[in-house]
Amino acid sequence: VAKKIADELGMDLEVHKVEWSSIGLSMDAGDYDCIIAGMGKTAAREATYAFTDVYYYRTDCLVVKKGSQYENYTKLSDFKGKNVISTTQLGTSWVDMLSQIPDVKLGANYETCAECFMAISNGVADVCLVDEPTALSAQLTNPNLVILKLEDGNNIVNNTGSQNVCIATRKSDTALKDKIDGALKSLNWNNKADMDALMNKAISLMPSSN
Repeated sequence: VAKKIADELGMDLEVHKVEWSSIGLSMDAGDYDCIIAGMGKTAAREATYAFTDVYYYRTDCLVVKKGSQYENYTKLSDFKGKNVISTTQLGTSWVDMLSQIPDVKLGANYETCAECFMAISNGVADVCLVDEPTALSAQLTNPNLVILKLEDGNNIVNNTGSQNVCIATRKSDTALKDKIDGALKSLNWNNKADMDALMNKAISLMPSSN
């Protein structure tokens, strides 16, 4: 995504590896100019950052350990009375959504999704809440993970807006935000089928897929 936008704008791309919990602080400090890292546009974040139009609509999912008693669950109510231990990534909207799992015990959350998946594999946690592309990529190297196929109307509800993935800039940098929005429009990025196709390609090209 970043490379396509940079090429469209005639800019050189510079990528920074940053911990999620400090990703906004580092942008505010001027270490980089925008965040293209699966950041959902929530009301709370809009108070601090400027956001482009949506470039990807993602789906959230629950991940459990293969062979566990939960792997064939098809609705949230199946968790009732099971007192499952949950986990997710720190600093995300998923933290507040975990309480939708009936009788859940809120376990430790982690800096990275990789640590969350390790907790599932090791039995430290029973269920993990993440977005589906992240879970699919994790499955490429971790066959112990199962993405639950929950029925429509019986799934986690994301009412935070964070399923709408946008690009964030500093609140004052509306000029850059507008440039990026222009690039997204030029690339015809408002077609969901194209978004999904690009994400599927991205997952297949990840180092872990090899």
